[in-house]
Amino acid sequence: MDEFNNPKLSLKQALDDANRIDYYYRHLCYLQAAIKEGANVQGYFAWSLLDNFEWRDGYTIWFGINYIDYDNGLERHSKLSTH
Repeated sequence: MDEFNNPKLSLKQALDDANRIDYYYRHLCYLQAAIKEGANVQGYFAWSLLDNFEWRDGYTIWFGINYIDYDNGLERHSKLSTH
């Protein structure tokens, strides 16, 4: 997704993750169809609540549904996809 790892984005732009919202919508539509066809779905987890450590890339990939401002005391901001 384009919004990952772009330090030039403003906070407002970083919080607007419309591509992720579309991804979740489409994915959950398929999940709902599978349930209607009899799939025994016990839960669903969105990846990821916060940015986390990636073995190959460390903390350089930012993909959490909450934006962490590393330059401002690790302040958290909810992206649109959290709603």
